Amino acid sequence: MLLEIRIQNFAIIDQLELDFGRGLNVITGETGAGKSIIIDAVELLLGGKADASFVRSGAERALVEGVFALDERAQAAIIPILQRENLIDMDTQTLSEITVTREVRANGRSAGRIDGLTVNLEVLNEIGEKLVDVHGQSAHLSLLKPALHIELLDRYAGLMDARAAIAAVVGRVYDLRREMHKLMEDEASMQRRAERLRHEVEEIDAAGLIVGEDETLKAERTRLANSETLARLTADAVALLYGSDDNPEQVGAVDQVMQAAALLSKLAAIDKDRQDDLDTLESVSEQIDELATTLRRYLDHVEFSPERLDELEERLELINQLRRRYNAADIAGVLEYAEKARAELDTLENSEEHLQELRKQETVLLKHIGELGDRISKGRKAAARQMSAGIVSELGDLRMSNARFEVQIEQQPDPNGAFVGDQRLAFDETGIDRVEFLMSANPGEPLRPVAKVASGGEAARIMLGLKRVLASADQTPTLIFDEIDQGIGGRVGTIVGEKLWELTSEHQVMVVTHLAQLAGYADRHYHVRKLIDGGRTHTEIVSLPEDEARAAELAAMLGTPNAHGLQSARELLAQAIEFKINRRTTSRSGR
Repeated sequence: MLLEIRIQNFAIIDQLELDFGRGLNVITGETGAGKSIIIDAVELLLGGKADASFVRSGAERALVEGVFALDERAQAAIIPILQRENLIDMDTQTLSEITVTREVRANGRSAGRIDGLTVNLEVLNEIGEKLVDVHGQSAHLSLLKPALHIELLDRYAGLMDARAAIAAVVGRVYDLRREMHKLMEDEASMQRRAERLRHEVEEIDAAGLIVGEDETLKAERTRLANSETLARLTADAVALLYGSDDNPEQVGAVDQVMQAAALLSKLAAIDKDRQDDLDTLESVSEQIDELATTLRRYLDHVEFSPERLDELEERLELINQLRRRYNAADIAGVLEYAEKARAELDTLENSEEHLQELRKQETVLLKHIGELGDRISKGRKAAARQMSAGIVSELGDLRMSNARFEVQIEQQPDPNGAFVGDQRLAFDETGIDRVEFLMSANPGEPLRPVAKVASGGEAARIMLGLKRVLASADQTPTLIFDEIDQGIGGRVGTIVGEKLWELTSEHQVMVVTHLAQLAGYADRHYHVRKLIDGGRTHTEIVSLPEDEARAAELAAMLGTPNAHGLQSARELLAQAIEFKINRRTTSRSGR
């Protein structure tokens, strides 16, 4: 429910703050005063298209801000959206209200916020559709577009859960058909692709790659490439440890350590405190001897093999070629590519078999769609009869007693459609039906699509009749009607006022009207007037809380702002009060 709206520098509104309440909120005022501008501001707030012309002349920006109270049904619709957009915590269970803000700059650019956090236009639109349903003069006909009829009928029939179920199955069929189309699209192209994949798999398999072998090969290549240096360095180290055959006078480190050990042995025999030094040196002697033995053994195995080095270079070059060719960082990446190529090749080589399997799956799903669609269709037909009768009754109350209304439900054959009995029928996410509202406004006229039959005033009344019949199924908390009284007179205006007020049992209702007979049913009445101050035009809106103030406004709307007009206005207000009391009494007694 819209609790309050604040508007700054929007069109001819410089500053406006307005509180709304439950029930029927009526906005009246002279033509051009800015009544509909308030509705325009609400539409902008909830994701409508921004335009630089919205910004009041001389201002840098226009600002619209609305505070919405959320009842249980609104919370169920809004909280998941806010959680998805990370605007509230995922564990949030309740949310009593939200503040929505829309700003338009003089250059036409705009920004939207929810509780101070920036959101994009799509999110504003999505949330706006859950909170407010705006019906302007053009919306009377847009509501009656055939594309919307099936939505209205299904909401009335309580079929939205069934719709979601069939939509999920239809989505799977669409996925299957895309996959089948891809398989059948270009057989020659698939064959070329298979040949290429086959060659790639064979090439990688023939290489016999082992993960990590390139690092092992590089290490071996480094040793072979430096074998002469390794041999020379090792031989020099061995000579220093053992002595050199070419230089008999050179005493090796092993012999020198042994000589030192012999001296320390004699020393320790005299001075026992030197025994630790002797032990240390004997340990060092053993280590040096082991090292010398290891180096000799290593030297015996150092070899230079140009043939082996060539083999290593060729193997590493092959690995690098494959890595570059398949855009892989290492051998593991090449092998991973081979596995993917093998899987795709298997799919291509078995495409016909796979295609047949997909067709079998499609048939199963099409039968399921047929079952679900037939069940939904029966529900629609039963609901359509009730809905049509309800709308005809409403139109009769609205002085269209000769009108006929019918919900046309048709099905179209399709050789590739869902299986329903011995037929195959076209389908989409909504099921197997095509729904359109038909109407005849006058006796003797055939039923025709509503949009082609209804005049502006009739369209408004049909729309109101729909809203009345669909009131309990309509989940939108706030309904706004701009100029619903177009093309109707005072007598019908009274009935429209009664029916709009009755909608308030399920919704907050806001109405912009010229008709005093309708305005008399307001629970809250707002008067808009245009003022000129300092050469600038601006709009002012005031609440009319007292009956006398309302009576004066109704008298002006009746065109008789005199004592007689005031008396007529008071009678309208008294009539409305009596109607409300009777309805409330009837409602309580019916519980």
